[in-house]
Amino acid sequence: MGGCPQFVTGCGVFGKDSAFGTSSNRSSFDSIRSGKHFPARSIRLICQLRRQMELTFMQKKMDETEHLATAATAGAGILAGLPVRALDLTLTRSAIRMRHSNSWSIDKVNSYHDLVICLSGQGAYLLGDQHITLTPGMAMLIPAGTRFQGHNPDPDCLYTGLAQHFRLDLFGRHDFLARLHLRQVVTLSRWPMLEPLVRHYRATAPAGSVTMSMHHAFMVIVNEFIEDAFLGWQNTQDPALDQSEGLPMAVMMAATQIAANPLQPGLAERVVRDAPYSDVYFRREFSRRLGATPAKYQEFKRMEIGMQLLEAGTGVTETAARLGFNDVYYFSRLFKRHIGTSPRGWQNQVRLRRDGHWPRGQEDGETLYPLRPPPAPSDMTPD
Repeated sequence: MGGCPQFVTGCGVFGKDSAFGTSSNRSSFDSIRSGKHFPARSIRLICQLRRQMELTFMQKKMDETEHLATAATAGAGILAGLPVRALDLTLTRSAIRMRHSNSWSIDKVNSYHDLVICLSGQGAYLLGDQHITLTPGMAMLIPAGTRFQGHNPDPDCLYTGLAQHFRLDLFGRHDFLARLHLRQVVTLSRWPMLEPLVRHYRATAPAGSVTMSMHHAFMVIVNEFIEDAFLGWQNTQDPALDQSEGLPMAVMMAATQIAANPLQPGLAERVVRDAPYSDVYFRREFSRRLGATPAKYQEFKRMEIGMQLLEAGTGVTETAARLGFNDVYYFSRLFKRHIGTSPRGWQNQVRLRRDGHWPRGQEDGETLYPLRPPPAPSDMTPD
């Protein structure tokens, strides 16, 4: 019996912040430990009840987090179709820890792109002919070669934030941001998640160099900016792209459009029509590089959203409806074709994994979907 009251104390029932933990109740606590007031069985039941309450609370918070994440997954984002090695990020200098009083001002042109994020106070800028005021949670992209002016308009508050000069190249040769139509200023939609990362990045960046961890962290930050700022793609018929690069670029653009809006009816056919190649040729090249036709790729991306909805506890019928299927049985057949199990089977697998019991064949946790051979590694890079 001696160990159980210690556990109860540790989980807060008889801790120092409880009534039993105060000095005025020390004698009561001692008598409980000795078993005068409660038998050992009662104390064990209290322990078990407290532990169950903790587990229930943690499960509820996990479910809330998953539901919030699922609510944001109408699509996987415009960069979801990019092959991992398509982009090359270079940080051209260490991070600039902005901390500016009311006397601060700037008027310059940078040789590289500059992403500016406000953490506190406000910054007033003139970017071209656009007047911009940054407040906490807002980010601004200053394209390379663009003149900008800035100052802190608030005499009573410091303007703090992060600025990072960088290059983001496509296939190691071309400015990726030049291929995109972007808003120059956005309020970061996932700021509550991103703010701690930005603050950590700002606080830990060396004064005169860049590190591997900075590189990876900034890739997350700039990816979030691009997702919020994206308006559309520039024309793939760019003279800077030679024939060997134009096709991978067109396939990449089509894949990212599908991944960003997989629930949009007819999207797969539209990206094929918009590609600067014949329909038959483009479908064949898309399939060769991604392992599926545009229509099948969109079908799988819909099933991915279905996986997330089901994992968050959404019912099969509701999931089918939210994905645009009127026939739940047809949805279940498509789901099994791509994922290898039925929607209910997937929910059972999720429950097994949560309890630490991997389904047979998934013990290493490395099952990849869809269940088909991946394209060759070189298929999404220039020939």
